[in-house]
Amino acid sequence: MSSPGEAKLVLRSRLRAESKAYSLASSAPAAANLCEQVRNASVWQAARAVLLFLPLPSEPDISPLLAAALADGKLLALPRFNPATQHYEAVQIHELARELVIGPFQVREPVAACPMVPLNRLDLALVPGLGFDLRGRRLGRGKGHYDRLLAGFDGRKIGVAFDFQIVAEVPCEAHDVPLDAVVTPTRWLAAQRG
Repeated sequence: MSSPGEAKLVLRSRLRAESKAYSLASSAPAAANLCEQVRNASVWQAARAVLLFLPLPSEPDISPLLAAALADGKLLALPRFNPATQHYEAVQIHELARELVIGPFQVREPVAACPMVPLNRLDLALVPGLGFDLRGRRLGRGKGHYDRLLAGFDGRKIGVAFDFQIVAEVPCEAHDVPLDAVVTPTRWLAAQRG
């Protein structure tokens, strides 16, 4: 029997291969549907302050939600890596065109001048990952960055995924932060606890 860490490595490898096989032609309309699902959800409409992310090429493109958050007057926070602490922190952004740079992991993130946002000011976080299950478990990329960021977050945590990223079971370890739900291009999946 393998440990949760070993099982995560196997699942991570499988989902990375599936992600590479998923075509750009399929991903663009799927991501648009996902963004529409989020915008129509009461949890989005009620949120005054949101933590979103800038997607990697293999992740659903939620960029329209960043612009929508600003247009709707929401406080928009994005993750920024702090080299001193080796952790991500939530940082407020006002202008997408002027306040983003390439960070240490080749991911766009807010510039140094953007102020940190206390996690208790945020109502909702949309969270990327490689895989998710129906219990709200998330398989990240293996560094634990999002688990550390979300450990102090009490708002709603929603995973963002293509449908193929929903798996029967994501192995769980003590440091893994469970999500409240996962949204895909076709459905909302509330986490089934217990």
